[in-house]
Amino acid sequence: MSERFLTHHLNDSVTLHMRRDFARIEAGRTVGEALEALHRQAPGGRIVYFYVIDGENRLQGVLPARRLLLSPPETPVSAITVREVVALPETATVEEACDFFILHRLLAFPVVDVAGRIVGVVDVELYTEELGELERHEHFDDLFQLIGIHLTEAQQASLLRAFRYRFPWLLCNIIGGIAAALLAGFFEAELQRLTALALFMPVVLALSESVSVQSVSLTLQFLRGRPPTLRSLAGRIRSEMARALLLGLVSGVVVAFLAQSFWGQQELTVCLLLGIALGMTAAAGLGVLLPTLLRLMRRDPHVAAGPVVLAVSDLLTLLVYFSLAKWF
Repeated sequence: MSERFLTHHLNDSVTLHMRRDFARIEAGRTVGEALEALHRQAPGGRIVYFYVIDGENRLQGVLPARRLLLSPPETPVSAITVREVVALPETATVEEACDFFILHRLLAFPVVDVAGRIVGVVDVELYTEELGELERHEHFDDLFQLIGIHLTEAQQASLLRAFRYRFPWLLCNIIGGIAAALLAGFFEAELQRLTALALFMPVVLALSESVSVQSVSLTLQFLRGRPPTLRSLAGRIRSEMARALLLGLVSGVVVAFLAQSFWGQQELTVCLLLGIALGMTAAAGLGVLLPTLLRLMRRDPHVAAGPVVLAVSDLLTLLVYFSLAKWF
């Protein structure tokens, strides 16, 4: 199957892939009447949730099978219905439906129209089919996600739509670069006094950006297939920053040793050692924090995370680097 077909298939309306023979129970019935109705007309599909509707087919909730089977026959269905239901709008795409399976970990979702009427059900088989087709193409996404280009958007979008989709995030790099230049001007006195600081800016920023990209990539892999939580976020930030601190200390020692050998300036040596170590540590924390927050806000972290993390990590690294120079 071609990649072009796959990307268009992901943008299909979910209504093209939903089942209409789902299990529905009228809210005004008792448990006994509901069971009798289900026996007369058994629902299709291998995954069955019992959706409760009113007289106008509006979704009222979902009835757990355990409650349905164990409640007394005279119990009103409305008394044991779970009112909070995660539903897909009929305007959703297949890709958005797949995101729902990742975020909510349910086996099926009802599809509702603008009036709240249930029009069908999509189950996890849709997600597993899409996953199987896309898995062999996944490495292409990994190549592009960190520079702000999501494969599915890049291939299916028109020129103007692609520009609108990608350019706002690339503005982060433009703004970050201008802010970095202004920051360097603020510390102009330190740069004039210790000119070697400017010579080592590229290597300091390169190390920070490298570890931030690695952290973003690992975080995106971790987020694939599981919903993030604040508790897991805190743990991952701690572990990633600890690894980055070790990497930063070793890298800082190497660079600082070379600087000391050629320039023999103690202030420069200390600034490089601490600047690289602290800059890489902060960049790693950002590489975990920002993609996870974007996922929690239901935004696509593949497109936004790379440019934002790189811009912010550059600013933080320079701020640490120049602040150390000013202090010393």
